[in-house]
Amino acid sequence: MRTRMALGTAAAAIVLAAGLSGCTSMADSGSDMSTSEPTAMSTMESSAMMKSGTFMGLNDKMVSGTVTVEDGKLTLSGFSSDEGPDLHVYLTNGTDEAAVTAGMMIDKVAFDQADQTFMLSGVDLSKYTDVVIHCDKAKAVFGAAALS
Repeated sequence: MRTRMALGTAAAAIVLAAGLSGCTSMADSGSDMSTSEPTAMSTMESSAMMKSGTFMGLNDKMVSGTVTVEDGKLTLSGFSSDEGPDLHVYLTNGTDEAAVTAGMMIDKVAFDQADQTFMLSGVDLSKYTDVVIHCDKAKAVFGAAALS
């Protein structure tokens, strides 16, 4: 009886610890990431590497400009996009709707502002291959840039 109770208590403690370790503070991240899963800090954080890419339009939409991710910042340069009611920038692994759903929303993006910078606190860039411009309201990918 005592062995079962001890095992049950130990199992409950492990489940509780695992659940708490997945929690992150949205106030610490500087952006609303409610649609993405928390990511663990690693030695390959955004401040430790630089990636960049050039946007291309997708799904009959126009997106142009470049993206650079370095020193904990995602920077859009020479950026323009077709207008959308609810455009956001995401870090993803692919350019389809499923990749956006599984990716990390960074912030809202202005379709007509050429230069924009977004903070990336504790983001592990090694986990992402693309930056996607997505209209959340229409659930449509407007364009993407492959990071290299």
